[in-house]
Amino acid sequence: MPRKIDYGKLMHRAMRGLIQDVLADVAEHGLPGEHHFFITFDTGHPDVAMADWLHDRYPEEMTIVIQHWFDALEVRDDDFSITLNFGDNPEPLVVPYDSIRTFVDPSVEFGLRFESHEAEDDDEDAPMMEDAEPDEDGERARGDAEVVRLDSFRK
Repeated sequence: MPRKIDYGKLMHRAMRGLIQDVLADVAEHGLPGEHHFFITFDTGHPDVAMADWLHDRYPEEMTIVIQHWFDALEVRDDDFSITLNFGDNPEPLVVPYDSIRTFVDPSVEFGLRFESHEAEDDDEDAPMMEDAEPDEDGERARGDAEVVRLDSFRK
């Protein structure tokens, strides 16, 4: 069996690591300047923890804003927890990095979008690059590339 490099999975892991690093810095030092985050996540993910009334209101996905008021931000290897204010009602949330669909910091026009969560767990569907053998012209076959587009997050 030829050796395969799973670039899609590696890239998703790296991008989630970036989110973890950013949140860890915010937990330690607070939000710098005008930075703030919109994080959309899959509320149906089995490791998401949130109040039942929030899950009933957002059964598929939810976007949270980390900006003016947040408390108890704890960053761990697989998830982060945070308390946010929902109509003067502080509620704790646990958000696994695997549940994140988008991460946006509009203050600097930065954004990440995760296209598929299922593909990461199913090696057959994940984008992969095989060690390609040269064809008769000496050219190596090229695999499909996954492109991360940030244009949709720009103002």
